[in-house]
Amino acid sequence: MDALFIGQTYIDVTLLAGHIPEGDDKAVADDYAVSFGGNAVTAAFACAKLGVAPDLLTSVADDWLGRMFLDMAAKYQIPVHGRKVRRSSLSFILPRNGKRSILRARDDDYLHPFPALNTTGIRALHLDGHQSDAALHYAKLCRQAGVLTSLDGGGLRSNTHELLQFIDVAMVAERLCEQMNLTPAAMLDYLRGRGCRIGGVTEGERGVLWFDEDGVVSRLPALAVPRERVIDTSGAGDVFHGAYMASYLLNPAGRWLDHLSFARAASAFKIQHLGNEAGLPSQADIRRIGELYPANLAS
Repeated sequence: MDALFIGQTYIDVTLLAGHIPEGDDKAVADDYAVSFGGNAVTAAFACAKLGVAPDLLTSVADDWLGRMFLDMAAKYQIPVHGRKVRRSSLSFILPRNGKRSILRARDDDYLHPFPALNTTGIRALHLDGHQSDAALHYAKLCRQAGVLTSLDGGGLRSNTHELLQFIDVAMVAERLCEQMNLTPAAMLDYLRGRGCRIGGVTEGERGVLWFDEDGVVSRLPALAVPRERVIDTSGAGDVFHGAYMASYLLNPAGRWLDHLSFARAASAFKIQHLGNEAGLPSQADIRRIGELYPANLAS
């Protein structure tokens, strides 16, 4: 096992439509995509596409959607350690005007305890806060072993405060700032106070406000993707996390500015494609994105 990602599996159904029907109305979507979903799950697929296939501890149901998900993981050579649930979880995503509405149906009633995995030789752990018991267990285990731990802090969960004391790299969303009534700058202070070595707040078009290995706070501006090329922003953050994990695993001695710049290009690729799978960049895609779009210095 080279790396372990822990999360919750969704099957994402993304619909591109100019009109959302209500009541007895009907409409035909302009386009659609069906793909894997979930924060750490999508990050795992992104990491695999970029050259490092992590092990994935995630929810799996014994139904046709669950079997479809396992087929997807096999395609990317991702070893799945399933934690059984009764039904697969679904997300219905409607991108529009640079934003996206999401309706979820989730089963996170795990039927068994999380599996005990052999983490000998593991080099990194990535979490999104789902499976809070497993997340805390493996974060502690990896911290004791000196293994890099990463958290996608998309929102406040029951164990967020406790979990952060075992996290090296915490990249959190503006939503977490709002839930904790903190400004982005205050959030950085909070993350530093919890012992994170690298911390940041992702702010969409404004890029990432973050602090580096030396504690220096700066802004990594987003790339200036023309608005008419933005199709689907859903999953961009997940691809960002998967890409910086891939960059670290491929070059653990590298600076975090380089890892995050690599991830920035990955998320710029994602937003130009409908659905998660179509939005997974290759190494060549990331190089091309870096050449096409300058940093948005006005962000």
